[in-house]
Amino acid sequence: MSVEGRILVVDDHVDMGLMLREPLTDAGYVVDLATGGEEAIRMARAQAYNAVLCDLRMEGVDGLDVLEAVRALDADIPVLMMTAFGGVESAVEAMKRGAYHYFTKPFRLDEVLLFLERALKERRLQVENRALRRAAAERSGLGALVGRSAAMRNLYELIDRVAYAQAAVLLRGPSGTGKELVARALHFQGPRASGPFVAVNCTALPHDLLESELFGHLKGAFTGATHARRGLFVEADGGTLFLDEIGDMPLELQARLLRVLEDGEVRAVGADGSRTVDVRIVAATHQDLDARVREGRFRADLFYRLNVVTLLLPPLAERREDIPLLVEHFTARARARNPRSRMQSLSPEAVAALATLPWPGNVRELENLIERLAVMVASEVVGLEDLRPHLPPEAPEVQPLVMAQHALWPLRRLEAEYIAWMVTRCGGNKTRAAEVLGIDVSTIHRRERERG
Repeated sequence: MSVEGRILVVDDHVDMGLMLREPLTDAGYVVDLATGGEEAIRMARAQAYNAVLCDLRMEGVDGLDVLEAVRALDADIPVLMMTAFGGVESAVEAMKRGAYHYFTKPFRLDEVLLFLERALKERRLQVENRALRRAAAERSGLGALVGRSAAMRNLYELIDRVAYAQAAVLLRGPSGTGKELVARALHFQGPRASGPFVAVNCTALPHDLLESELFGHLKGAFTGATHARRGLFVEADGGTLFLDEIGDMPLELQARLLRVLEDGEVRAVGADGSRTVDVRIVAATHQDLDARVREGRFRADLFYRLNVVTLLLPPLAERREDIPLLVEHFTARARARNPRSRMQSLSPEAVAALATLPWPGNVRELENLIERLAVMVASEVVGLEDLRPHLPPEAPEVQPLVMAQHALWPLRRLEAEYIAWMVTRCGGNKTRAAEVLGIDVSTIHRRERERG
């Protein structure tokens, strides 16, 4: 029989404890006995239990003391109290203090087993739900952001500070820097985490559809409206609405968005009345909104409304020290998506080479490259030679001195790599390379033998 859990039975009458142990053991539980409250507390501190069955009236340290001590160690542990008929009032007090259930003596063993099983099942659900929420927060909160650079640490601090505010947030930075990840972190780190997170890209829909997508529409409101739609503002009620690339939103919709921000009300297309919504707006753009305001392409009043709290996301070129962590993170994700991939990791030289590139597409470009390597490269460890064919044509030449700064090569390794690089630069002419380096050509031959 499988073990269902470890139970602590506490009773200063030894016969009662022994009477409970046999049926609980037969039911698959591991049972420990304590013959008093003091011993029970000592055992609970030394051993984790799934549930406690405790007598209420005991000499010295009684059941209420045990209840308090056990729940201080584990607030979720179910404690079931046992009491004589005359102790019902105390048992009710125990329930107020967090006991799961109480039995009056004499009780039926099948009743004890029933309530114990129910208590353990609820505890398992609590643990599983907590784990799921923690995993969701890791995937969507700060745990989804990768990096230890000064720029990222500053961003983490700002997210923590801003997450509990109610003001709209404007995320600014180049494309590919992870603005949606930051928007999700703001949502899941704050008080709206249990509410919906709804995202829409303002450039992904035609202008005539974006209005009904955001605000909803009634059936028959326009040609093709064969059924009513609530709209994203209503779907995000009680949570967060992420408006990506808001700089491309048409002016007429900007006016409607401003009204929602000011009044907290939305009106579906074709509707006569408005509906109140409680939505926090997080907007993002790679556009220069100040310039678009000056050009008359973005409403100044909406800009001021959104610009209360602004977070600037650093481009990857400004946090190159995060590239090794990002490579490791994206390699794990790429392997999970491509289980037949042979790629296990990238060599230090390959990672160092990646750290020297300009990355105009930022983190998204790096992630796409790692995904491509997982699909295309047959090596378990992707080396520099495996990497080069997959770099963009305009990628600058990787020089040994730059790579050494990122891979922390010893001086002798740097010397050997630099000599090999110079030979390549001289078209394979070792005599010419030796002249440029100011060494004898025999040194080049010796270094080549050492490199194998």
